[in-house]
Amino acid sequence: MILLLDHIGIAVDDYARSKAFYKAALTPLDIDLLAEYGGWAGFGPAGTAAAELQKKPSFWIHQTAGAKAPVHVAFAAERREAVQAFWVAALKAGGRDNGGPGIRAQYHPDYFGAFILDPDGHNIEAVCHAPG
Repeated sequence: MILLLDHIGIAVDDYARSKAFYKAALTPLDIDLLAEYGGWAGFGPAGTAAAELQKKPSFWIHQTAGAKAPVHVAFAAERREAVQAFWVAALKAGGRDNGGPGIRAQYHPDYFGAFILDPDGHNIEAVCHAPG
């Protein structure tokens, strides 16, 4: 598998709140907290063969003060059920619905995604490109 995204970092207003949110919301996608240091938390693959090959975080959060532009991040899911589980977990963790699980045919016929606004207003997506 070739990864198009090596890593991304976003600024958050409340580090503890956001860390808890992402731990809960990303669990259904087999993504877990892998590293934490210097006010940064890094998330990456957990419990899969990919985790054995690549034990490095590819998604980071860090505390910052002041205004910032919202970010869009799309996490890959292998199955549509994982997209649904992400959406449910993210809502329970305090995220706000920004587009429930479903086909987004404007992108391509098998694009199945769900969108959440995280506690800082970032547009977080889980997407599966596999046929239904």
